[in-house]
Amino acid sequence: MSAPPAPGTPAAETTLARRTEQTSTATATPGTGQTTPASPLATQAGRATQATRATLTARAVPATPATPAATAATAATADPADPAAAAGPADPTDPISPVTAVTPADPAGVSGRPALDWRLRFGALSLIWGFSFLLIKVGTDGYAPFQVTLGRLLSGTAVLAIAMVVKRERLPRTARTWGHLAVAAFFLNALPFSLFAYAELTIPSTLAGICNATSPLWGMALSLVALSEDRPTRRRVAGLGLGFLGVLTVLGAWQGFSGLDFSGTAMALLASLSYPIGWIYVRRTLAGSGSSALSLTGSQLFLGTAQLALVTPLFTSAPEGFPLWPTLAVVALGALGTGLAVLLQYGLVTEVGPTTAQMVTYFIPVIATAAGVAVLGEQLSWNTPVGALVVLAGAALTQSRPRAT
Repeated sequence: MSAPPAPGTPAAETTLARRTEQTSTATATPGTGQTTPASPLATQAGRATQATRATLTARAVPATPATPAATAATAATADPADPAAAAGPADPTDPISPVTAVTPADPAGVSGRPALDWRLRFGALSLIWGFSFLLIKVGTDGYAPFQVTLGRLLSGTAVLAIAMVVKRERLPRTARTWGHLAVAAFFLNALPFSLFAYAELTIPSTLAGICNATSPLWGMALSLVALSEDRPTRRRVAGLGLGFLGVLTVLGAWQGFSGLDFSGTAMALLASLSYPIGWIYVRRTLAGSGSSALSLTGSQLFLGTAQLALVTPLFTSAPEGFPLWPTLAVVALGALGTGLAVLLQYGLVTEVGPTTAQMVTYFIPVIATAAGVAVLGEQLSWNTPVGALVVLAGAALTQSRPRAT
């Protein structure tokens, strides 16, 4: 007979657990060979014994440190349907989403972290769009307005096409989506780009940039009519009225609009009106289309290019030459102001949200005015910057929302 195991050793703890389990399980009925169900107290005791045995077993068998190969094998066998296992660690800076995911608009594309800080990209986007009006002015010195717009759309479409190939984006597949994109391309690209190009034949680029800042005002006024979910508030109505006073200040209404080209200014204001019309149409027709924003915008620019390719030969003749600076201005206007700017905007909306990203609108007229005065030597009277500030204040007021209680 062997000696009993010493108390406190793994063998003694295992023996104790086995005896306790035998005592707490179901008992045999004499003469039947069957067992009767254990009482609730005995059942609880049995469960407790199983937990105790697992604990004692863990004590008796020390844990072996996981090797890198074992860790990799565990990760490889994780359930791919489990979002937490597939997406990675939680993002401590995101109060809503528990995981960090790489989106198609992410400039990094692999690590999920943009190569540049969002503030630098925000400043770059402001500069690109602010200088766009200067580039339009330089482009119209050597080309007809429709030719400037066609070259702009060609360059912008090329940039987005490259981005779509790199990110392996698919084109929309339904005829309905392509039809709505054709309408959006007209109101968001072909029409406003052409109107701004024609307007800057007779008005300075500074005035065109300030007219562009009225787009949020037009958008707020139209959304109250076209979108039932937008309700007028006193703050938004006050912002609309303030912005209207700013426009009158820029135009010098008290002087009877003297020295102002009415047709050029009207075309610039119509161009700024065209943008919210296009966005409202997109919101009502293309929401939930199943295609990514990059795919929709790339297709939209392609359709806008096709529209200008059909219209331009009807109203203009072929250019006699390709002057250096106007050609560079048109290429930069499309590649930077239309193509790269869209990619930067996607990244900002993804990273900091649309509210912060749309603040770039309020820097555009400031940069456009500074560029027109410093580079092109355009004259600036006092009412132009003062009115521009009033317009921006009204636009900001229409876009603001009351704080949630």
